Amino acid sequence: MLSSRQLFNESVRHVKATIAIADRVQSGENLADVLNDMLDEKSLVDNQLSAVISMMLVDKFAYTTATRNLSSVETELAKIHESVKHWNAVDVVAVYHHPDLGAVAINPKNSSHFARLDRLNKTELLAVYVGSFGKTLDKTIASKAVDALLAAFEGRTGKVDAGLLKGACTYKQKVEKLAKVPKTKAVGRPSTKTKPKAGGAVASAGQAKADASAGTMAAASTAAAAPVQAVARTSSRMTPMYGVPVTNELFHNGNVEAWKRIIESYKAKHAGLEVLVYYDGERITNLNALFKWGKVKHGSMIQFAVAGEDVTDVAKLQRYLRQGASNMFEAFLRGPVNGVLSLF
Repeated sequence: MLSSRQLFNESVRHVKATIAIADRVQSGENLADVLNDMLDEKSLVDNQLSAVISMMLVDKFAYTTATRNLSSVETELAKIHESVKHWNAVDVVAVYHHPDLGAVAINPKNSSHFARLDRLNKTELLAVYVGSFGKTLDKTIASKAVDALLAAFEGRTGKVDAGLLKGACTYKQKVEKLAKVPKTKAVGRPSTKTKPKAGGAVASAGQAKADASAGTMAAASTAAAAPVQAVARTSSRMTPMYGVPVTNELFHNGNVEAWKRIIESYKAKHAGLEVLVYYDGERITNLNALFKWGKVKHGSMIQFAVAGEDVTDVAKLQRYLRQGASNMFEAFLRGPVNGVLSLF
């Protein structure tokens, strides 16, 4: 009885959510915007994305659609946004099937959506949808928009058809509200009414101890990749790729073990985040492969990205990985064999 009631309640919630999504699209909201909001709010899960898009844009609103395995890719994702943002005649949605993240819904008119991708890969599947929020759209215009959108993702630039520029599908990107910043007192003579809290000093000392446990990272290489900037937390699903130069003579077994322990420490601190490692354009799922190949030598560049919600501590992760790729890797091999380092 209880099981039947739960199934019924789930069905009701599903129907209500579906109707709400349809109403938002019909009122002029881009479906990729709607679904990404729901993903961020955890009212939708990733594996529901493709089904909802097909149900809404194909079955209900009859958008013109096309799919393609990308034969080439645009490396500067901002150019896609610049190409599409003035297409006022049509509403557009793209779904890129990322090799690590799965299906990613993109509103090409929304510049923030491209922050959810680190790159595009050749041969990966791209689906595009063009319509007008359920209103009648000239099939010729829709077909031209589909072709132009596929070309933009493949880095093939061309003159935009004038028919795409005028219409009722003008997009206004929402301005995200910034988090309130706590007020701070002006720098000057310290107040005599309050004493500094001891907890702050303890926390600082603890952090210093954690950093010292791995050693200090000197200038490992003058040719090192640009460091990650210290930025606020972001809900981006995947960071850009960051480079880590190998400054040891060879990226050997000790370096591999150091990287394993660094990544293990990061994931222990930030549950739900995934560290993705790449070498020579390919995802490395087993770090031992970097040592077994024997090709990762001094001067090689290993890349990494972090996937998940509220990504943070990327700059510190990059700093430790750079030390782990140097001749100072041994600092990360100390401590209990089965213990997790407290680095973050």
